[in-house]
Order: sequence, then C-alpha cells, then structure tokens
Amino acid sequence: MAVQQPPHIPDLAEIMAIPPELQVLLQERVIAPGGTRQEQLERLVVLVFDQTALAIEYDNDRTRTVAETWRDRRANCVSYTLLFVALARAAGMDAYVQEAGEVLAWYRDAGVIYSASHVNAGIRSGMRQQTVDVDRNILATRGRPRGVSDARALAHFYNNRGAELMADGDLAGARALLEAALMADRKFVPAWNNMGVLQQRLGDERKALEALHTARRLAPEHASTLSNLVNAYQRNGQPEQAARYAARLEEIRRTDPFAQFMLALECEDEGDYGCAIARYQRAIRIQGGEHAFHFGLARAYFLDGQLEHAQREMAKAASLGDTERVRNVYRRKLESLERWRMAQASRAPRAR
Repeated sequence: MAVQQPPHIPDLAEIMAIPPELQVLLQERVIAPGGTRQEQLERLVVLVFDQTALAIEYDNDRTRTVAETWRDRRANCVSYTLLFVALARAAGMDAYVQEAGEVLAWYRDAGVIYSASHVNAGIRSGMRQQTVDVDRNILATRGRPRGVSDARALAHFYNNRGAELMADGDLAGARALLEAALMADRKFVPAWNNMGVLQQRLGDERKALEALHTARRLAPEHASTLSNLVNAYQRNGQPEQAARYAARLEEIRRTDPFAQFMLALECEDEGDYGCAIARYQRAIRIQGGEHAFHFGLARAYFLDGQLEHAQREMAKAASLGDTERVRNVYRRKLESLERWRMAQASRAPRAR
C-alpha cells in the first residue's frame, strides 16, 4: 500500500517569490520607464490584467504561488492578489493584501453565483490608499476592504490549499495545511470552520464540534459555521441543539442581503417568481444601491410577465452599475426589454 507523502507547505518567501523571467518583464514594463508612482501603478495594472501581457485566466479551482501563477497563467483571487502585491513591492510600492469581506461573484464557466469571502490588493502612497481588485466576477460586496498582515494573508493561502486538498480526498494533507493556516493566524475563522468539516470527515465528531465552536466564538454570525453546527448536531442525534443553531441561522439570513439574494435565485430556479421578487425586494431594502439586486429583480419581474416593473428595475440597475462596461450591459438589456414590450403590445388584440 502506497504511503501518501505529506504536502509541501511553502513559507511566505516561497509563495511570493518572483521568477527571473517575470522580474525582467516587471523591470522593462513598469520600473524602467520611470514616471510618477501613479504612472507606475497604472503600468503594473496593465501588465497584470492586459491580455497582451501576462494574459492570466481566472481559475477558482486551485490556489497558486506567484511562480505557479506565472507558469500556469491561471489564478484565483488569492493567487491573483499575491501576484499583484509581490510585483508592486518589487517595484517599490507599499502594497498589502486586503480582506474585502463577503462578495457575490458569478463565475461564467461554471454558470454559478457564489457568496464567498474575498481578498484584493491595497496600495498606500502617503495619505492616499487605492484598491486594485483582480476579480472581474464580483457582482456585489459587503463592507469596505481592510488591510491585513502578511501572516493573515498566509492563513488565506493555506486555508484555500487545505480546502482544495479536502475536496480532492487528501484528508491528511488538508489537515496539515489547515493547521498551518491556524499557526499563521489563530483567529482565522474560515480555517476553524474548515477544520470542523475535516474532523467530521475523519470521523472525530468531538474535535469537529470543538473546531466549529471555536469558529462560532470568534465570529458568532458566521453563517457557514452555524450551518455546519446544525448538520453536526443532526448527525449526532441532538435535534434540540440543531434547532437552536438553525433558528439563529435563519435569524441572520433574514437580515443578510446576500442570503436573500441567494434565496431569490433558488426561487427563480423553482419557477416561483413571486417568491423571487419578494426576496430581491428584501435584499434591496437591507442593502440598497447594489446593481446586481435590481438586475435580479428586473429578471424576476420579466419572468413573471410584469414588463413595466422589469423596465423600471433594469433602468435602476443601469444607473447603479459600478463601471461603464456594466452600465452598457444593462442599457442593452433595457433596450431589449423595450423592444419586447413594444412587440407584445403590437400583438395584443384590438377592439373594433
């Protein structure tokens, strides 16, 4: 029987190491032309994002080091952010990882919308701070980004790798990476939550509950932890405890715009458009100003046959879009809605 080798756990220096070929490219494209710090930052953004430069594709399946991202030309939000921060620092900029809180993201290849935690890059220049978000799939964000230490960034990397190994069935490797994440930051809730899931898969319900309750103490409203606690107590034949955490989870979801948005999508999938409309409206009442919420509501109204309401919400989505590209997408959809409404009106029977 083959013995599975323990996973390699890279330190921060190895994770952030820039390959020589990429260092040459950074020198040629960003540093050597000179100019102001802002001009250098703008050139770095082009280097990282332009398809004629690094041409990196978004890949949510694996968390890579900077060297692996360069080699594969693929990255998720953690790998993308670490790449950008490493290059910015090498160019003399004060760059750091930021936690952007929870986001709604649409990954087109999978055709799925996720609600998940997110990181991006921050650049500090004197009193000025700028955010560079590498993920173009973000639909909506909760809260403002905050800079974190390199140790916390390392915890993100190890936690992601641990979750990936767990999904691949390498439970021993997953435990090593999750333990490394907690060594980097003992207060990192996602790693405690994942450790709880891992211990359950390893068959140790006591340790699973210990890890989940540690996560809950650190973040009492962390929905994923509460959901896992509900499942754990149901497995253990403790329905009263399961019901207690289920009630708390439902209470949080009622005031969580992202949860309402995800529930609205479920209603749409089931063809219950009245339910979807109510959920989208609730999300908007809780957190106004999100174009994705109004777009969802417009779609639900359209599917329910309420064309005028659909047009109104699509117009709101267009006005709230955070980039010109997004606003143009909504404007085109609004024009399509108007053509549809006009076509429907022309087909309506007329009195004689």
